[in-house]
Parts: sequence; C-alpha cells; structure tokens
Amino acid sequence: MKLILPVELAAQIEPLLPPETTFVHVDSEGNFDGDASDAEVYLNGFKLKNTTLHKVLAASPKIRWQHTPSSGVNHILTPIFLEHDIVLTNGSGVHGIPMAEFVITFLLYHAKNVKKLHSLQADHQWMKLSELQELYNKTLLIIGTGNIGQEVAIRAKAFGMNVFGSRRHPKPLPNFDLIVGADEWRSLLPEVDYVVIATPLTPETRGLIDAEALRLMRKSAYLINVARGAIVDENALLTALREDWIAGAGLDTFAVEPLPPDSPFWSLPNVFVTPHSSAITPQLYDRIVALFLDNLTRYRNGKPLRNVVDKNAGY
Repeated sequence: MKLILPVELAAQIEPLLPPETTFVHVDSEGNFDGDASDAEVYLNGFKLKNTTLHKVLAASPKIRWQHTPSSGVNHILTPIFLEHDIVLTNGSGVHGIPMAEFVITFLLYHAKNVKKLHSLQADHQWMKLSELQELYNKTLLIIGTGNIGQEVAIRAKAFGMNVFGSRRHPKPLPNFDLIVGADEWRSLLPEVDYVVIATPLTPETRGLIDAEALRLMRKSAYLINVARGAIVDENALLTALREDWIAGAGLDTFAVEPLPPDSPFWSLPNVFVTPHSSAITPQLYDRIVALFLDNLTRYRNGKPLRNVVDKNAGY
C-alpha cells in the first residue's frame, strides 16, 4: 500500500508506519518527490489549497481514502473532489482541548480587561480598575456543540457560568444547561453575555452571524470566533463594533487569511485579533498522528474508519 504524506508531517509519521508501507511526499503546492499514481491513501497537509488538492487528485487516480488533520472540510468538498469516490475523514476530536483553552483566554481577556492592565504596566501606572468582571454566573452561548463546543462547556462550567448550546439536532449534553435547535439560538441572544462560534462552515452556516443577530445581542456582550471567518458577516460585525452594538470580539479566524495589513479589524480597540492559532500546540500534532495511524490500521484491516465525513452535511 502506498501513502501520500504531507512534507510537514512526514518526519513524525514515517517511523511509525508498518514496514510494508511505501510512501511519497507532497509539498504545499502539490509537488511530489516520487510517483503517486498508485497511491491509495492521502493524508493532506495543513491549510490545504484547492489547487494542491486538485493536483493530487489528478496525479493519483487510485486514492480511496483521504484524511485531513483539520475538523473543517469546507475547503476540501469542491466539485472536483466530489466527483471522486473517496472516503474522507477529518481530525474531529484532536483540537478540542487547545481551542477550548483559547476560548477561555478570550473570555478572561475581556472580563479582566487585560488590555488595559497591560497598558498600565507599560506606562508604569499603579491604578486599580473598577470595571473588572467575573465569569461566575455569566451566560455563554456556544453555537456548535461538537467536540470543541463540549470542551468549552466543561471549562466554562468550572468557572460557574450558565452554558447554552445550539446544534442541528438538539439533545441533552453534559455541562450544558440548555441546548436548542439550529433555528432557535437567535431567541437566546438577548440573554447571553458571551457567544462562542464553534460550528463547521457549511452553506447553512455561512454568514450565520449577521446584522440581525448582532443587533439582538446585548451591548455588553462579547463575540468569540474560533471556527471559520465566513460564518460571520464581517461587514456587519465591523459596524457592530464601531457603533457599540456589542462590547467587543475575540477573533481567531477571518474570511480572508492571512488577515490583510489594511484590515480595520487590526486597529479596532475592542477587538482581540489572533492569527488562526487557537489549536496549535505540540500535543496537537501527537493527537493528529495517533488518529491517522489508528485509522490506517482500521483501513488495512477493513474495519470502519473514525470521523468519516458526511459530504452532504459538510462535516
């Protein structure tokens, strides 16, 4: 069996492969260091571009299974990919811990006015702030209650927060006080202090956080996006932030990445911009490799794979 491995993960995976496995490397532009025409398995790299994906598919007509380290697969489900009979699995479950911790960073950054405290230190000013807030008894709405959303809920509950959730098919989950359906979350917006976006980008969720949703939020509310930038109508969000419809936002993802240097998000005083890094830790790579190798064993033995993507649903 031949595998296609991305250059950035090859060194970690190759020593752990079964001896009878052969492989070829592919870089971020879709260039191979060998013959990929008989490859059966494709592990794609991070930030996979459509052009790279399509080059790999054209060069490797025998691919039967593709695994992506990301949870989101909107960038893979192109018309060209969907023409192929390829089982797609994703990295759902490996990102939850670091991303949930990052969400807590955003929550505390806002509640404890870390930006102001840091500026006081830089100016050598000893000034106590009266506007610091507690997370205790605040209400958090998590849009998307998959692995990432559930990890956020665990940590939010540890702070004594009230935790609401929204999912396509609502059902009770640990650490959530209330879970509503995908059409009901807007009715909760006037009640919540924080909104966390943790849902996949699909045709249904594109532009989900629009002007109407932002208008429904409290003026004191804070929006956090660790999912995909296109889930938010960024023009509406800019207006909301400039005109104080909401208190602020912690944004790790944007519709265009890298965020252009002239983007107004950089300079808005009530925005915390981070470079799509909420999942990146050394432990993440260990989890990615372990999941792929477990699925490779399953594939070789004809057993069901973990994290098979529903291409119609988009996740």
